[in-house]
Amino acid sequence: MENIKQLAIIGSTASGKTSLAVKVAKHMNAYILSLDSLSIYKEIDIVSAKPSKMEQDGVQHFGIDYIYPNEDFDVTTFIELYNDVYAKCLKECKNLIIVGGTGFYLKMLIEGVSQLPAISEDSKAKTSKYLLHLPEAYNLLYTLDSEHMSKIKSNDSYRIEKALNIYFETKMTPSDYFNAYPPIPTIKSSLPIYQIEWDKAILRQRISLRTKLMVEEGLIDEICMLEKKYTRKPNCMKAIGIKETLAYLDGIYTKDEMIEKITTNTTRLAKRQKTFNNSQFDNVFKGSVGELEKKLLL
Repeated sequence: MENIKQLAIIGSTASGKTSLAVKVAKHMNAYILSLDSLSIYKEIDIVSAKPSKMEQDGVQHFGIDYIYPNEDFDVTTFIELYNDVYAKCLKECKNLIIVGGTGFYLKMLIEGVSQLPAISEDSKAKTSKYLLHLPEAYNLLYTLDSEHMSKIKSNDSYRIEKALNIYFETKMTPSDYFNAYPPIPTIKSSLPIYQIEWDKAILRQRISLRTKLMVEEGLIDEICMLEKKYTRKPNCMKAIGIKETLAYLDGIYTKDEMIEKITTNTTRLAKRQKTFNNSQFDNVFKGSVGELEKKLLL
């Protein structure tokens, strides 16, 4: 099997992507790669709404339970994961379905990312020293490269660290470096993309129902466990569903207020996801779950 068939199923959170992807995977002899920035973590099960073993229905999934909450994960790591899964599909004569709500990862697979330089210990030491005073580090980088740094928040230590490493290692600003080393697409062939569409009011109802089910299934206990084991420091602890539950545990919200906040914030996320997908991907087949099933299960 020299080449494999690939397609992507995207859509807002709670749109029914997982169920559709499993049906299609069985139909076309495929593995599934999850495009979800929360399901990637082990132990974050309920709040991520990751598919259970029963929901996976015997289809092998990748990108789920991949790292621990206190480990870093970015688009570069995701591309490495994709390459590993693609190689496995080739070896085992399987096709591949890429599915999820984190459209940015899909965009980077299609457009590619620039290869970062190898960072010497000397450059790492300089970066570590500057990171002790994050505002000053940000201001230095902003003075050198306002174009790049205007896209980064002043408290984003992870991206500030990457920018410092590039500068100290190459003596180039991030903008100059990325212009000199443009991105190389990871997926070089045409990728069919299918987007699930829902009426706004119905999608909010689905999100509300899912939030209530999460609470019934033990959301609060899960967040208590995560906080005790990993503290509130990891980036994933700021995710929707986690931050509102922590506020409830702090006495800021009642349980009903927590549920309403999670529902509202998830609905806003769904809107942002749809806006992003509509603006970033061309030639997308859009439709209801039923319409996409008819198209994909022929």
